[in-house]
Amino acid sequence: MRKLVAILRGLPPRDALPVGEVLIAAGFRMIEVPLNSPDPFDSIAALVKRFGQDAEIGAGTVLAAEQAGRLADTGGRLCVSPNFDADVVAAALRLGLRPMPGVFTASECFAAIKAGARDLKLFPVSVAGPGGLKALKAVLPKEVPVWAVGGAGAENFAEWIDAGADGFGIGTALYRPGDDAATVRRKAETIVAAYDAAMSHSD
Repeated sequence: MRKLVAILRGLPPRDALPVGEVLIAAGFRMIEVPLNSPDPFDSIAALVKRFGQDAEIGAGTVLAAEQAGRLADTGGRLCVSPNFDADVVAAALRLGLRPMPGVFTASECFAAIKAGARDLKLFPVSVAGPGGLKALKAVLPKEVPVWAVGGAGAENFAEWIDAGADGFGIGTALYRPGDDAATVRRKAETIVAAYDAAMSHSD
């Protein structure tokens, strides 16, 4: 499975299904609706109902344990945060969700792993740089994937993969509020093609 998370910040519920459909057709299998979007739980619930068999759906910008509870009620599974909060990770694990806390330093990485996280979101990678990611990967457990978010995309996938990125979260390069499904389809196809090319180059 491609390790690409579609980050749909600002997605209104009325656009959730058409956008979800083109993303899955293009090859995305992980979709995140940040909670600072309009009525995010409505969008997540609709995506889970329609595409839950085909993709891992969830929430981004999860900042509190009670939000993880609301996410679980929708049937969503991905629980993505911009920060590391031990209470959010614990709630996600208790509810059977997949926490993906945001980390930036070695201390945050190891604290998140100690709390039970098995996916780390390095954010923002534009600031950490490939050198920062490479240094972290040298000391982190090999079995814990690090997802590059906030600056990785079609133009530089290969560079990040070489630095050790295990997966990517793609936000504004894929979706901006107001984009219609056709626009998202074009962007998604470009991103997936670039990812596939970078992955084959790294093998």
